[in-house]
Amino acid sequence: MDDRAIGVFDSGLGGLTAVKQLMAQLPHERIVYFGDTGRVPYGTRSVETVIKYVMQDIRFLMQFDLKMIVVACGTASAIALDTAKASFDLPIIGVVEWAAKQAVHVNRNGKIGVIGTQGTIASDAYARNIKAVEPKRQVLSIACPLFVPLVENGYLDHAATAMIVAEYLQPLKDARVDTLILGCTHYPLLKKVIAQFMGDDVHLIDPGVAIATHVHTILQQQDMLSVTNISPTFRYFVSDSVENFARLGSVFLQRPILELVEKVDIERF
Repeated sequence: MDDRAIGVFDSGLGGLTAVKQLMAQLPHERIVYFGDTGRVPYGTRSVETVIKYVMQDIRFLMQFDLKMIVVACGTASAIALDTAKASFDLPIIGVVEWAAKQAVHVNRNGKIGVIGTQGTIASDAYARNIKAVEPKRQVLSIACPLFVPLVENGYLDHAATAMIVAEYLQPLKDARVDTLILGCTHYPLLKKVIAQFMGDDVHLIDPGVAIATHVHTILQQQDMLSVTNISPTFRYFVSDSVENFARLGSVFLQRPILELVEKVDIERF
């Protein structure tokens, strides 16, 4: 039994899709979330800048009594996870490895598609993780930089979104991938439009679901699950507008954010 909280961070709002899954699979766990909304997006930053930001994000979260940190940002997981693991004495888990493993598990025809930010795709992290599990899998990766602003501006089910989805994903459809990793935590909010374009035969992998399942497994195996009967507490921190986070974050979390949202000067860390 371990009633310490789980720390989660992302470059902005997208990590809340992972928090949603953690809440569903681990209903007794306390969560501390940091969204680096003042410096979003990470996907267009240099490797050096992403590593710097991730180290600051983790140093901020380390102020709290945590049993684990989840890197909910695909770009951060792809670029900075190894550096983070080597720098902190705490379990740190990223979304890339476990979404890749789930994709291999459900894939049938040997062709797996990956979509993500420019930084995530340039890192080739998903392809490396997939081939580490099954070297014979064919991986086709495409950067979809317009997906994040579409989500953050509320264009979740819009004609313009459908057109952009078709433009980006047509090569994956032509290649007949039967498994598609939504390699950015924003992308599950576009799942309906993506599924409509790709078709019912394509299995969509939500990194938030994959990481929540893995976290549950780890905590259970190590006897670290919280067993308190008291309703868990959730704390939210951002590096920019508190008002925007509370409003837009509820869309990502698919539940109202009624808790206090606090602003952090992340550069101090």
